[in-house]
Amino acid sequence: MARRQSPEADFERRLLLAMGAGGVVFATLVARLSQLQFLEAEHYEKLAAENHIRLVLAPPERGEILDRFGRPLASQRQAGRVSVVPERLSDPAATLKQLGRFIDLPEERVKRVLQEIQNNRLRRASFLPVTVVQELSYEEFARLRVRAVEMEGVDVQMASTRSYPRGRDFAHVLGYVARASSDDITRMAQERTGAEMKTFEDLLRHPDIRVGRQGMERFAEDWLRGRPGRRRVVTNAHGRPMQELEQDPSTAAVSGKDLYITIDSELQRTAIERFEGESGAAVVVDVTSGDVLAMVSTPAFDPNSFVNGISGKDYAELRDNPMAPLYPRAHGGVYPPGSTFKMVVATAALEAGVVKTTDTVRCPGSYRFGNRTWHCWKKGGHGTMNMHNAIKQSCDVYFYEIARRTGVRKIAEVSHKFGFGETFVLGMTGGRSGLVPDPEWKLAARGEPWFEGETLNFGIGQGQLGTTPLQLALMTARIAATGAPIKPNLIGLGPPSPQDKVLDAPLDPEIMQIQKAGMFGVTSEPGGTGYRSGDLGLGGPRLAGKTGTAQVRRITAEERSKGIRGGASIARELRDHALFVAYAPAENPKYAVSVIVEHGEGGSRTAAPVGRDILAAAIKMNSGRTPDYAKRAAVKTQDTDGVPEGDPA
Repeated sequence: MARRQSPEADFERRLLLAMGAGGVVFATLVARLSQLQFLEAEHYEKLAAENHIRLVLAPPERGEILDRFGRPLASQRQAGRVSVVPERLSDPAATLKQLGRFIDLPEERVKRVLQEIQNNRLRRASFLPVTVVQELSYEEFARLRVRAVEMEGVDVQMASTRSYPRGRDFAHVLGYVARASSDDITRMAQERTGAEMKTFEDLLRHPDIRVGRQGMERFAEDWLRGRPGRRRVVTNAHGRPMQELEQDPSTAAVSGKDLYITIDSELQRTAIERFEGESGAAVVVDVTSGDVLAMVSTPAFDPNSFVNGISGKDYAELRDNPMAPLYPRAHGGVYPPGSTFKMVVATAALEAGVVKTTDTVRCPGSYRFGNRTWHCWKKGGHGTMNMHNAIKQSCDVYFYEIARRTGVRKIAEVSHKFGFGETFVLGMTGGRSGLVPDPEWKLAARGEPWFEGETLNFGIGQGQLGTTPLQLALMTARIAATGAPIKPNLIGLGPPSPQDKVLDAPLDPEIMQIQKAGMFGVTSEPGGTGYRSGDLGLGGPRLAGKTGTAQVRRITAEERSKGIRGGASIARELRDHALFVAYAPAENPKYAVSVIVEHGEGGSRTAAPVGRDILAAAIKMNSGRTPDYAKRAAVKTQDTDGVPEGDPA
């Protein structure tokens, strides 16, 4: 029979086992605590810090757009903004209702914010703030700054926003910026991959970020945008920002680059004021450099209204306005050039050798061809005309005849030498090429042959021919430069425009001198159609130019017999457009201008005075003088070149 242990011995054995097990547990705890305290302290200290220090996307400042002399045209300004962070909201609707006690929140805006919160959550971007109000009044900002700490997920701060200090003056050149749409994000992020794409998408969804939608803002988006960074923000247990830590230079946002354009903003303003409420366009080009010094489309819109989102009602008013303020007339408006095209036809005729300057054509007031009669603008006719007098007095019959002799293909060929039929990007969007018609185009577009009668219309700048004010200014600049090449520029310092071209097709200087003499006759010889506009009012210099009238509709034989041609006898939208092209000073050309006054009828009466005053202003302001960006580049070059060899730069 086995010997039975005493209760005391059994207790001692169990106590030893328990003490051993406890010792193992204690030793394990000590080892783990030692590991945490000494071996992994740095790791867990970092995790603890990350628990209350968040890296927040820091959007870059968008670069400025400045005119040739450094005057700001598009810049950043500070404005009070209130936003909410979806991931920190337990009840978004309640939070917005609470905000509505302190600021005006229309129901439409509340719905939009709630929808955007939902969208952020669906695409797993709840950390991105959603803007409730972009621009707060001073009183609203002060009131909300005090109350924001009591509201979960609400952030009130000064934020950067795009501003266009000259408003409508440059709307069609600069375009505007707006919040990135889904299409914008897809289009702009498609060239990026992985983490870079994710960061870029987060940037585009940030409430402080705007992207270019039109004009130079869109063309130069990459140049202007800059590079995002990260900010370190201390948050409390509820995730609310409490303090921003010192910025790490390596993660700081990099501002976008400034963009200089060649336009003189003061000349631009003068040109706009000169239109006095009329609709139309004007373009000024420096004959020597090719710089575009003014590009006016009027009326225009205020790009500031698009920055934070334009309402559907306000946009509809712009879209449906009969004066079409959204229409970029200067580079996107296509018009028949009318008689301003006659120098091109004269050039083509001289190049083709079908006419000499001394050859004459008799103008009885009409031209009979086939079974149809073409009329001259002067009912009684001009009598016997040579080339000089035909340009000076703008005789239609003369140009009917030489256009017929020259032929459509030669006129089309020479038209392209002057830049017609070409699209000039110049860093903008919305540019159009117009149309230089020829038999091949008509057969392809309409399935019809070319009729010789169409060549007659072509000869006076009518028919299917369509040009832009920019093209007309470049044509005038090539004539003023006696056929020398012209490279149009609108970007002074910024990204290159790869689609821009040089107008360098050969033009005979002697033929160009003939055209210049004719244009001088228009404004400075008795009988010239623009004789009253030749004097610039500067005590000496004169301009050389050409007037034109572009038909909006054909005058019927019945209307002609009744003397109804325009004016108060017909509705405004049926009246002809008034055109004028010119350069100055006539003896030493520096500036070329084109002007179109929509439905202004006579070019000599309405467009020529506008063109004259714009050229006079360009001369007085010396708009073509060395721009700021060229001076800075020259100083930088001198600083570099002036460093002695072997010395540190």
